[in-house]
Parts: sequence; C-alpha cells; structure tokens
Amino acid sequence: MFDRRTVLLCSTALAVTAMGESLSRAAAPAPESPLSTLFDGFMAHALRRSPALATQLGLDKGPYADTKFRLDDLSLAATDVDKKTVSQQLRALDAFDRKSLKGEDAISYDTVFYSMRAADAADRRYKFGASSTNTAAPRGAGVPYVVSQFNGSYQSVPDFLDSQHTIETKTDADAYLSRLMAFAKGLDQETEAVRHDAGQNVVPPDFILSRTLDQMHKLRAQAADQSVLVRSVAQRAKSKGITGDYQTKAGEIVTNNIYPALDRQIATLESLKARAKSDAGVWTLKNGGAYYADSLTYWTTDDKNPEEIHRIGLDLVRSYTARIDAIMKIQGLTKGTVGERLRAMYNDPKFRYPNDDAGKEKLIADLNVKVRTVRAMLPKYFRTLPRADVVIKRVPKYIEEGQAGGYYNSPSLDGSRPGIYYINLRNTAEVPSWTLPTLTYHEAIPGHHLQGAIQQEVNLPLIRKVSFFSAYAEGWALYAEELADEMGLYKNDPFGRIGYLHDAMFRAVRLVVDTGIHAMHWSRDKAIAYYVGAIGDPVPAATTEVERYCVWPGQACSYMLGKLAILRLREKAKRDLGAKFDLRDFHEAILRAGAVPLHVLDTVIDGYIRKARG
Repeated sequence: MFDRRTVLLCSTALAVTAMGESLSRAAAPAPESPLSTLFDGFMAHALRRSPALATQLGLDKGPYADTKFRLDDLSLAATDVDKKTVSQQLRALDAFDRKSLKGEDAISYDTVFYSMRAADAADRRYKFGASSTNTAAPRGAGVPYVVSQFNGSYQSVPDFLDSQHTIETKTDADAYLSRLMAFAKGLDQETEAVRHDAGQNVVPPDFILSRTLDQMHKLRAQAADQSVLVRSVAQRAKSKGITGDYQTKAGEIVTNNIYPALDRQIATLESLKARAKSDAGVWTLKNGGAYYADSLTYWTTDDKNPEEIHRIGLDLVRSYTARIDAIMKIQGLTKGTVGERLRAMYNDPKFRYPNDDAGKEKLIADLNVKVRTVRAMLPKYFRTLPRADVVIKRVPKYIEEGQAGGYYNSPSLDGSRPGIYYINLRNTAEVPSWTLPTLTYHEAIPGHHLQGAIQQEVNLPLIRKVSFFSAYAEGWALYAEELADEMGLYKNDPFGRIGYLHDAMFRAVRLVVDTGIHAMHWSRDKAIAYYVGAIGDPVPAATTEVERYCVWPGQACSYMLGKLAILRLREKAKRDLGAKFDLRDFHEAILRAGAVPLHVLDTVIDGYIRKARG
C-alpha cells in the first residue's frame, strides 16, 4: 500500500485556488491549454499551501524554496478555509466547457471534477475526522479520527523529516530546525482538532487509543539527543561539513517544544479513554451508516453497497481456499483446514529469517535480488518503464508496531529521491519467505513503483501526476501480483505461489472483515478470529490489520475491487480486439492515463479499444 502521508497528500485533486504563479519547467505540463493553465494555478497555490507536498515532490526549491522552512497548517481554521476553496474550485471547473475537451484533456477534467465534487459533498456532510489540509480529501470521509495508530503528525513527521527533507547546505539544515518548531505547532493543532471532534462524540475505540498511546509513549521515551529528530539533522549536517551545533539546537527544540506538545496530545488522548467504547465500527457514529457508505465511495470510487461487497468477499475466499488446498495437497500438506495449514507454514522454521539485525539485512538483500530479476523481464510486458529507481528499507522502529507489513513512498519529481518500498521487520516470523515475493511485486515492481513512477514521468498535468485513487493504485498493485504469476515468477516455487494466492485471499478477507466491522457490527475479536481462521496469519499481524480497518473504513475494500475492475477491462479488451489485443498496449493505456476513478478507467479502456481497432 501507499504510505499514509502519500494517501492523504495525493488522494484526490488538490484543494487550492488559482493564483497565477507559473510552475517550474520540470513540473509544468506541455503544451499549455486553458485547462492545463487552470490546473497549473491550482498546483501553484497547492505547493505554497502544503510545504510537505512541495518537499515530497522535490519542488521545495527555486520559487518554492521558502516552503522548506514550514510544515502544513493543520488548524481547524485552515481546514475551514480549504473547504471554501474546494467549493470555489468546483465552480471554476463546472464553468469550464467540458464539451470542448477530447482525449487526455477530457480524462483529466473528469478525474479532477470527480474529486472536487466528492470532496465538496463530504465537506458539507461531515465536520470531523482527519484530512490533509492541502488536498480535496474530504474531512472525515474514510478517515474518521484525527490521531490514531495510522494518522497524526507524531507518526508521520519524524520519518518525513528524516527521509524526505534533504540536507545539502546550511540553509537546508536551518530549514530542518524551522520545521522542528512547526512540528510542535502541528501537534497542538491536531490536539485541538481531537478535542473538537470529541465534542461531537467522535472518539476512537478504546483499543485504538491504547495502540496509539503505546506508539506515542515509545517516541516520547527517547532521550532527546537519541531521537531520530535530532540525530537525523546532526549526522547529515556533519557528513556534509556544515558548520553549526545542530545536535544541541535540535535537542533544545525537541526538549522545550516538541515533547511538551506531545505530552499535551498524550494527555488529551488519555482523557478520552473513559469515554471510549470497544465497538470497532463507524456505525456507532451519528449517521454512521451513511458515513460508511460515503467512505466506501471515497476509497473505492465505486457504488457497490456493503452487502454486495461482503458477498463478493465470501465468494472469493471460497475460491482461493480451494486453489490453495489443491497446491498444498501436491506438496503433502493435508492436515487441518487451509487456514491451519497456512499457519503451520508460518510456524515452520525453514521459512523464517533469523529475528536479528543480520537476519533482517539478509532478508532485504534477498528482496533486492527479486527486484533485479523481475526488472529484467519487464520489457516483455510493458512498453514504458520507470526511470526512477526503487530502494527497500525497514519501517522505522518507533512506528513498526502499528504499521502494515509493507508500504511504498513515491520518488520525487526531480529525480533526487528514489521510490521507497518499506517492509515491516518488527518480527521476521510475520514475514516468512513464502510471503515475500508477492509483497515485493506488490510494493515495488510491477506494482506500486512501476505504476507510481510512470504516472509521475509521463506528460500529464502536475495535478494528475500527484493524484491518488486507492482503487486504481491498490487495484493495480494487486493485479501486479497476479501478473507476476502469469510472468512465470512462481514457475518453480510452489510455496511462493501459495504466498501469492494467500495474499489474494487476504484482500478478499478484507472485503468481508471491513464490511463486517462497519456495516454488520462485528466486534474486533470476531474480525480477528475470521481473519486468522481464513488465512492463518499470526494474531499480532491480524490484529494490526483489523485495527487499521477500524481507522480507515472502506480503504481495505479498494484493493480487490480495483483489481476486479482491471481484470474485467482486460477481458473486455481481449474479447473486442481478438488477435489485435496486445497486453503491452493494454498496460500502456492504463499506466499512461495515471490514477483515475474506476468509471473513468472504463472510458480510458474504451478509447484504447477504439484506437487499437483502427
């Protein structure tokens, strides 16, 4: 999956106003048109409105160099301004002559307009929840809690500063210190939002509060001089020969500003524990049913209802169970249910890396070999390949307890930073060797990195280069897992193929569990029990997943629904084109279109089919 900051920064078209500033040559689309001029205006202000976005894209330089000294304004007042901005943008787009647009311009318009309209509608309905103030991500829909184990500056900003804020000059190092001060302010702004939402009876479940507080206490327990916040700037400034006592300066900010703000946020969350319930789903919120329906639409860009999604999940679980059972029997694994046999594979020492630093380094080295192997095969299946590289890193230790098994960060637009595939190595027992190929194909290539890097590198308006739709992006990554099997990557690896089918069934289980929690009033324990029984994962990993669904309602459904849409369109193209069908051209049409809602993807493929017919 994409990391949380990428999702919230780029989940929809950016909520900004046109200011007439020109973008840098590297970022600006060509040739210019009235539509791209409008989009450029949106993006120019977005880069000023969101310093984090400017840095993530590698554009915090030149006319945007000052953004490197700031972080995003997370205040309630800023959110209110952004809501008005979304409405203004929507009116500007609505006034545009849609009938005059053709081809890629029409796709771009429909994509951005969809985002704005959905955001504006949700902003009017909900006055709570997390949102990235620099995007059109609706406040509340899909992310009900401002701070949780997955949401909040406390868990995103330290890694952001360490991995994305570059330090090459003294100005960069000074800018880092300015951002440390901004981090403290952002924590207090989020704390204010938590109190505001609690006033509307929007309080995370008790087990979510406990998990979140555990992570916060782990961050807070570090001595300031040992914190990544301090070590990052001190070590990098020293390595570049930059003068100045950044160790002391950063330590003072952490001690005097960040930790007190973190203490205030911890105290606020502690005070909510007496009000928190054990119910896992958003059905407990006012108008919870409608909220969940809107969250499903937000994440999946589809109109399927919870009952239909639940049935699809159950049918797929049965199908994948049968396929795994057949392979297991050939391998002599016959005792117990498929879930029990998968659990036995998790527990089998022959599939485990040592749970120490040396073992984890060996695991990452082996993943790099897999990436090199699949990279050599890509030209047979794709016409356009990404220029940006992808590297593999561990999830930072201070947040690994609450994070997913793996996630991906996009490369910078200027090429200064590669894509990053993060893998969670808190316990190697949770990532046995038979699960690793598919995770790698999903997060790196031909999954997220191939799709995300190509989207950034093709000739799209910048607002489209950075857009994110979970059903498209996660659907592609899940489709890539199946494509890897079609490419023969499991030809001599039956246990790896079991891993691929396990992960496909895992996404089917998500359909069942997410809808079960939020629409059918399942408890957290019931969801974990179903999850473990179906696919045999260790209870800690299953617990992390289920708790993720509690704070991101609907997001877990986007993977499989997106994959099914891509497979449906592929079959349509094969049927309509016959001998003219070329898989490389099909992939080219999807990838060069960039992230779009699923109904727009239908339009993209219809256009590809017409063109291929001649």
